[in-house]
Amino acid sequence: MKSRLSVILFIVITTHLKAQSPVEWYEGFKLELTNFRSPTTQIGDITFYSVQSVIELGFSYRMSGYEFMFTKNFNSKVSCTFDPEASSIIAPDKEIADALIRYAQYEFDLCELYARKLRKSLYENKDAFSDAQFFEPIYKKIHEDYNHDCINAGKLTDLGKDKEKIEELHSQVLQQIQQLSFFCKTCKPEKIKND
Repeated sequence: MKSRLSVILFIVITTHLKAQSPVEWYEGFKLELTNFRSPTTQIGDITFYSVQSVIELGFSYRMSGYEFMFTKNFNSKVSCTFDPEASSIIAPDKEIADALIRYAQYEFDLCELYARKLRKSLYENKDAFSDAQFFEPIYKKIHEDYNHDCINAGKLTDLGKDKEKIEELHSQVLQQIQQLSFFCKTCKPEKIKND
């Protein structure tokens, strides 16, 4: 009886932990209202609207100086994640909620585009004699550009309410993601040819 209870408890705990972990970006992932699990999510009985999609463009690595010297491909060290537990939507109705989800999807895919731009820039700028902090100005610039594009798209589309405009911007982002296909998280970039 005790071992059965332990197994059930283990399953409940691991299921709960899995549900709370951020979602790593992958091609074809579609956000839905159920992905916005913050207790602040509310549809109806409200006069304003907002979306808080907790999306992170992250970069971290841990390696010895020797490993760092000979590492050129940092693709696996750059991540793009969405945190369902911290993300929320507040909307007066389902139509506005759907618009906010469209904007959040654009934002998540845009984050992956900038993750790929970061991976590409790290790959192109890292050499054997690079300082361990070589990435800081690169990361800062990429993050600033990502934030600028998010804010701009929010203004241009009224947070996704202009369906035609958000779909146009989203299509451009998806095309650019495909153009940077060698810089997905699990990909190995082509070697840079010296002329």
